[in-house]
Amino acid sequence: MHLAAGESVPDYLMPLAVLLCAAAVIGYASTRLRVVPIVGFLLAGVVIGPHQLGLVQSTQVVEDAADIGVILLLFTIGIEFSLERLAAIKRHVLVGGGLQVVLAVAVTAGVTALFGADWRVALFTGLLVSLSSTAIVLKVLASRGDTTRPVGQAGVAVLIFQDLAVVLMVLFLPLLTGEGGGPGEIARALGTAAAVLAVVLVVARKVMPPLLEAVARACSPEVFLLTVVALGIGTAFVTSLAGVSVALGAFLAGLVVSESRHGQHALGEVLPLQIVFSALFFVSIGMLLDLGALAELWWLIGLIALGVVVVKAVTGAAALAALRLGAPTAVAGGLMLAQIGEFSFVLQRAGHDGGLDFGALGERGEQVLISVTVLLMVVTPALASLGDRLGRVLGPRRPAAPASASAAKKDPAACSHRDPVLISGWGPVSREVAATLRARGVPVSVTTLGPDLAADAEAAGYRVVRGDPVKRNVLEQAGLRSARLVLICENTGEETAAIASVIARAAPDVPIAVCPVDGPVPRELVRAGVDRVLDGPGAVADRVCAAVVERLGLPSAAPGAYPRTDTPVDFRPDPAGACPHAEGVRPVLPRSPGCTDCLREGRNDWVHLRTCLSCGNVGCCDSSPARHASAHAASHDHPIAASAEPGEAWAWCFEDATTLKPAD
Repeated sequence: MHLAAGESVPDYLMPLAVLLCAAAVIGYASTRLRVVPIVGFLLAGVVIGPHQLGLVQSTQVVEDAADIGVILLLFTIGIEFSLERLAAIKRHVLVGGGLQVVLAVAVTAGVTALFGADWRVALFTGLLVSLSSTAIVLKVLASRGDTTRPVGQAGVAVLIFQDLAVVLMVLFLPLLTGEGGGPGEIARALGTAAAVLAVVLVVARKVMPPLLEAVARACSPEVFLLTVVALGIGTAFVTSLAGVSVALGAFLAGLVVSESRHGQHALGEVLPLQIVFSALFFVSIGMLLDLGALAELWWLIGLIALGVVVVKAVTGAAALAALRLGAPTAVAGGLMLAQIGEFSFVLQRAGHDGGLDFGALGERGEQVLISVTVLLMVVTPALASLGDRLGRVLGPRRPAAPASASAAKKDPAACSHRDPVLISGWGPVSREVAATLRARGVPVSVTTLGPDLAADAEAAGYRVVRGDPVKRNVLEQAGLRSARLVLICENTGEETAAIASVIARAAPDVPIAVCPVDGPVPRELVRAGVDRVLDGPGAVADRVCAAVVERLGLPSAAPGAYPRTDTPVDFRPDPAGACPHAEGVRPVLPRSPGCTDCLREGRNDWVHLRTCLSCGNVGCCDSSPARHASAHAASHDHPIAASAEPGEAWAWCFEDATTLKPAD
């Protein structure tokens, strides 16, 4: 209300604007340089932080936004994970995560004690080093598509145990500093945390599914989004009251939502918020780094960073090897977890207040820890790639792809018969197409936002993913990556183009067919990546006309006639040889499978066909008796037509008598 009342600009607005602008600019530059955006966000924080340019002096607002980023990040991971997957890897969590933490603490404490540190400081340093960055690792896994691979599941399992261990570590620190309340206090805190976790699991099974179902039936994106965010942040808050970290609480909230049939819908709604706030988190971490301290102690920071990588990689690999996951997964997982986590800062602050410092370095310990942490976060994507390459060397190579994706797009029949056809939208047309495909043994998956429509498709026996098909995660969950074809039905032309553009970006080699409920706009659909346009009203009219023509005994286009009325003509003239009239060329749908006027007159004696690039009218050439193409160009002031003959790619300007060649 300050701005509305004409008062001064709020204090939080300037640092927040600088932070977002820096994240966007440097993130864009890192993407152009093919560097993981996380690295760009960290570097943005280093540049604008109070220790360097000082563009952002107050970090409180940034830290608060970063906390929300961590909550949303873990919340989305929880939605993708589900209780079933968590139960499937419980051994990974307990054995793999437990071994990793114990080994890392023991080795780090032993090495630190060798340099003369007190045993309390050595153990404290081991606790700090044992934790990995949940936010960084999960982002790297998501960007590489490895979340569901063995290395991803093992990594997530270890991170879950570490987040659980943070609770115990925070309770244990007062004992190290001599200020603790004893084992009884720890036992009470752990009992409270266990009770909260049990309540969360009961809510996931009994309360959440009907609640989200009721909210989804309101068909209000705003209400659904607010409900989902409230569940995520609210659960994190409640669990934090019991001593559980907000990160783990948010992860549990995601697991709760995943138990509902609307989990993917919720994920698609939250992802944009998660991306923004996660970027703020990484920038806030970068802002902690002081380049002056790094320049002064570069040799010490470098040695400690190298030591941390060795210790974390070896202990992590050993822990995963104990799970018998194989050498490739163990090595890749160990290197992926070879950094210090963001929650180590929480422990460091608590230990510093009790007289403990990282590595017995005194006042320099905090900045050394920050420098090592930021440095290792920056190189985590490179370490993950190195681990993947070493894993491929140690293990069997992946089988080669059976066929190129481009070839599959040209010939969908070449795809595996087990690959599904993905139908976006559910209604009369979708229902008929799905039944036809199933009768021919082709599997069908359906995605739709309407709860009643989804229930109808499920009742018919189809696999259904609830959610907005404009959200990429919904389409991928429905099987986009392996789809033989995507059919978009029951949407307007504008909605269809939006969905098609998402599909074209996510899976450019998957063919797209559309059937809008209103008149299609070929130009927008072609730009969105559509291969076939099945005009709903036009298709009905074609069938009616064909029946009438047959009943009256009039000539019709021969079977297999051209051009195809469902295939857009997207002729793009070569600018070097284009005439001035080429500016009016646009994608069009041919109006008929033959000369439109000849068919209307009851004749089919044309020689060659031309498609008007202004309106899609199909006319016969000047070698034909009627010369309808040139007549149409003169009467409608549509000067350019493309050859409709199979295999020909050129156009003709009737006004300038010029042949136009296609652009390369």
